[in-house]
Amino acid sequence: MSLSIDSSSQVLENGYEHAELLSGNNDEHEGVMVNMEKPMDSKVFLTALRASISLWRKQGKRGVWIKLPIGLANLIESAVKEGFHYHHAEPDYLMLVHWISESTTSTIPANATHRVGIGAIVMNDKRELLVVQEKSGKLKGTGIWKIPTGVVDAGEDIFKAAVREVKEETNIDTEFVEILGFRQTHKSFFEKSDLFFLCMMRPLSFDVQKQELEIDAAKWMPFEEYTAQQIVEKPGFYKCITDICLAKVDGDYIGFSPRLVKSSFTDQLSYFYLNEQDSNSS
Repeated sequence: MSLSIDSSSQVLENGYEHAELLSGNNDEHEGVMVNMEKPMDSKVFLTALRASISLWRKQGKRGVWIKLPIGLANLIESAVKEGFHYHHAEPDYLMLVHWISESTTSTIPANATHRVGIGAIVMNDKRELLVVQEKSGKLKGTGIWKIPTGVVDAGEDIFKAAVREVKEETNIDTEFVEILGFRQTHKSFFEKSDLFFLCMMRPLSFDVQKQELEIDAAKWMPFEEYTAQQIVEKPGFYKCITDICLAKVDGDYIGFSPRLVKSSFTDQLSYFYLNEQDSNSS
C-alpha cells in the first residue's frame, strides 16, 4: 500500500526551515518513490531534495527513488551531487536511486540482469523445418539456414513471443506446443545475461513469405538437409538444437507447457511452465 507524503510539510531543523518538500509515496520496503512531473528550477529542486532527505532519514526511510521524465533532465546533476545514481532508463524517463539509511547496508535490487529470447522449431508433416537466413548479425552473408529467433517484448509471455516472431519473419501461423529447453549465457547484450528458450511449434499455415526488413530468405527445408550444414553437424549449440528436436519428433521427450496460475497474494495471473505428463500437481 502506498502512502502519500505531504509536499507542504516543512523541516525546521538543519537549516531547512520553510523549505518545501518533494511529494512521494512510501513503498513496501521502507523506502520512498518520488515521481517528478512538473518542471522545476534545479536550485529549487536541490533545496527541496536536501530537506526531504533530512525528513525521510528522521522517519527511518532507507531507499529513495526519483523518477525523472526526459523533459526534467535538468534535475539530474543536482540529484547526482546528493548521492543518487542511475538505476535504469526507459525511452521516456530515467530512474535514480539513493540509499539514505546510515545504519543499514543497501538492499536496493539491481536493474534487470537478463534479456529473454526465443527460438522456434516449426516442422510440417513432410518432416520439413521452417528456416530463415538473416540480413544482419553474425550469420549475415554466410548462407547458413537457422530457425526463426527473436526477443521477448516487455510484458509479453514466452509462448506468445514465439508465435509472434514466427509470424513476423515468415508469415507462418503457428500454435505453441512446448518449451523444449533453455540456455543461459553471460556478457551478452550490453553486458547483460541472456536467457534463450527453445520452443516447439505446430504450423497452422504453410505459405512462406519472408519479412523484408530482417530476413534475406525463408523456406521449408528437409530436416536432413538442415542437419547436414557444417555448423549444425559440429558439437555446439546448433547441434544441441538438432538433438533435442529429434528427441521430440522421434522419441518420447516431453518439454514444458504453460499453465495459467494465480498469485498467492493478488489476483494477478501468470504462466507456470511444467512437464504436464510427469507432474502430479493439480
